[in-house]
Amino acid sequence: MSEFLSGYWLLITIVTIASLALFFSGIRIVRPTHRGLIERLGKYARFAQPGFHWIIPVIERMFRVNVTEQMVDAKPQEIITNDNLNARVDAQVYFKVKADEESVKSSQYNVNNYELQIVNLARTTLRNIIGTMTLKSANSERSKINSDLLLTLCKETEKWGLEVVRTELKEIDPPKDVQETMNKVVKAENEKIAAIDFATATETAADGQKRADIKKAEGVRQARILAADGEAQAIKLVNEAANQYFIGNAQLLRRIQMLEEALKNNAKIVVPAGTDLVNVLGEMAGIVPLKGRD
Repeated sequence: MSEFLSGYWLLITIVTIASLALFFSGIRIVRPTHRGLIERLGKYARFAQPGFHWIIPVIERMFRVNVTEQMVDAKPQEIITNDNLNARVDAQVYFKVKADEESVKSSQYNVNNYELQIVNLARTTLRNIIGTMTLKSANSERSKINSDLLLTLCKETEKWGLEVVRTELKEIDPPKDVQETMNKVVKAENEKIAAIDFATATETAADGQKRADIKKAEGVRQARILAADGEAQAIKLVNEAANQYFIGNAQLLRRIQMLEEALKNNAKIVVPAGTDLVNVLGEMAGIVPLKGRD
């Protein structure tokens, strides 16, 4: 009897341990960044949202799928452009698996290794796009290349349950000799622009100097006109005085001129009283000569 009880408890212990092992081996935890596909005997059974799940060991399997945004490098490649130049091209593709059940199933059942497929598709698409462009246009129209690449990838991966977020063209490098030539062209163009700017500045300065010289000459001209006008007025006054006081009396006019020259040199001149010269000078100065006393 004791042997029977011992065997019974041993069996219970074995079954309990086996049950616990079976239970714990079937526990699966799905993170918020993933979704799960559970298959039973090789056939899709159910969809696993984030959280705790239990599967039947051996009979069921869970495949976790990352639904966060991912990036793959299209890898550098040599592409012959439309002008027969070898350009080294590299690009990156950003994508993610859509989180709904159908999209997650499509990413696993409609395509084999979608990351590798996206890389190959991106490389092929880049060859098709850049192959129809010249090297210069490819460098200047990067946004167009990105747009065309994104459009093609979105269309081709539609049945894969993927969402292509964006594409980035990392580089379009021409051959070394072409790059050197392009650098020389850019340098020459920059020097040309600098020379044009310098010439424009010089022309502007010369134009300013020209206007200043014109203003200066205009000022000199006006000064000379004013001086000539003043001199003409002075001559006019002298002529009027001569006409008024010295008509027929040239000798007296000559004496006044000599008196003027002498006064400039601070010389003292004695003019006899009662002479015509005194009367003339006094009348010109507004002084009425005194009449002699009777």
